[in-house]
Amino acid sequence: MMLPLVLFMALLLAASAAHKGIERQRLATASAQLTGVSAHYGPFVLLVAAAVEVLAALALALPDLRAGGALAAAGLWSLYALALLRRRGDTLDCGCDLIAREKPVNTIAILRPATLAALAFVLCLAMLTSTAEPAPWTVDVPFAALALLALWFAAAEIVSLPTTARAKA
Repeated sequence: MMLPLVLFMALLLAASAAHKGIERQRLATASAQLTGVSAHYGPFVLLVAAAVEVLAALALALPDLRAGGALAAAGLWSLYALALLRRRGDTLDCGCDLIAREKPVNTIAILRPATLAALAFVLCLAMLTSTAEPAPWTVDVPFAALALLALWFAAAEIVSLPTTARAKA
């Protein structure tokens, strides 16, 4: 079960980095707001975050670097969670979604990257302490990872619905 989770994290990191490249202007502003730096430094913060995401995704794809990639992902997602926690209750476009939408930074927004950080950290520990050989890639690994990715994005859309719409669903 570890390989689908590793591939899920790598795909999520790669998609996140691609998103940062596609929507540079919006996400540079969001990066500046979340980190508390001036708008002038937003593009730099965005570039650093995207670079770490790409490097972590690549490391997760390589068996010898996988634990380091998981640790880098855990660190980055922890920083995202802390930045959101610092802005809790504020209404802003945090850049967490694929589309621009201002919404209050609530517990769910903070728990999303915190959950990913915890998952990455646990996987890192499992990889470092395991004495077993890494499992081989099988045909089900990419499908399971893509299913997890689809569920992740679907959950993000569900929690972005207004509370009354979620109550009816």
